[in-house]
Order: sequence, then C-alpha cells, then structure tokens
Amino acid sequence: MPRNPAVDTYIAKAADFAQPILKRIRALYHKAFPAIEEEIKWGVPAFTHKGIVGSMAAFKAHVGMAFWKGKLLKDPSGVMGDRAESAMGAVRATSVNELPADKVLIDLIQQAVALNESGIKLPKADPKKAQAKVPADFKAALAKNKQATKFWTAFSPSKKREYVEWITGAKQQATRDKRLKQAIEWIAENKPRNWKYMNC
Repeated sequence: MPRNPAVDTYIAKAADFAQPILKRIRALYHKAFPAIEEEIKWGVPAFTHKGIVGSMAAFKAHVGMAFWKGKLLKDPSGVMGDRAESAMGAVRATSVNELPADKVLIDLIQQAVALNESGIKLPKADPKKAQAKVPADFKAALAKNKQATKFWTAFSPSKKREYVEWITGAKQQATRDKRLKQAIEWIAENKPRNWKYMNC
C-alpha cells in the first residue's frame, strides 16, 4: 500500500532521537502485513486493516508503539509487560536499539491483524471490575488534596481504574511512591492517567 504523506510529515516533525524509531516501526508494519493502511488518528500515525491494528507516537523522551487489542495478543517474550492492558504505549523505546527484535514485533503485528480479520473485538469491561479498589495510601494522599479529591470524585470508573492499576502495578516501593505523587498532581489538574497520549 502507498505510504501516507501525513505520516511522513509526522515523522519529519518528531525529535531527532524519535525519527529512526518511528521509521523502523513503520517499516515493520509494512513488512508484517503489506496491505496495511496508514492514517492519522488522534494526532498520531495509526495502522489499519478492517479497523485499527496499532499506532505509534513520539513523546518528549520516548516513542510508544501501541496495539489496539494488546490485551488479546500472545506475548511470550514479555515485551509489552504491564502495558499490555493499555491501548497506549504497549512498547516503548528511546532508541532503535531498545526496540524488541524485528521478528517479535512482526509476530505481534500479524496477530493484531489476524484479530481484526477474524472480527474479534475487545471484551466489554466488567462493571464489577470497573470499580477498582483504591488502596489505603492512595486514599490518604487524595484526602490531603482537596482539588484532587474533587476531580477524582467526578472521574469515571475506568479513569479511576487506570490510576489504581498504575500505582499498584509498581514493583518497588520507591516506584510506587513516585507514581502516587505524580498521580495526585495530575488528578488535581483534572488529567486522566494517559493524558499525555491523548494530547500528543
């Protein structure tokens, strides 16, 4: 399929470190599935075939490669880690050398295409699971910030769950503390967990 000039423009405007990463990801999409199409969705390049397969986006310090149905993909290499559940930034890199092996990414892309071709959709969220249990330290931090409490109360269950999962997903206490502090700052500004991806 022909390349979309809008994607060329996006890559050209990206930071110097990001350009080779974006080019590699783009090339892998076309190598994995030559019939893939390119579009700009939500301000970033998206790769589509019978629906969105995935996307890529350049940020200040990294490039994110997202799979629309990441949680349904088999990831034996574990390259998506705890980001598989998110629609944003399943794979991240700050240089081409940090990207997983080509064959690993090609396999993920082909799996994602196959899901779309089969008409398989993401399962609807379980309302019970949507009500994430807020841990004690998170509750205490919210209670100390009136502005954060105000916006948190108005957040949808899914927005709350994203923050809870991000904080509880930290493997070390230092990381958890850092995420908790950052979460309160963002919530006080009425920002959802993935606000950076939404405004890129």
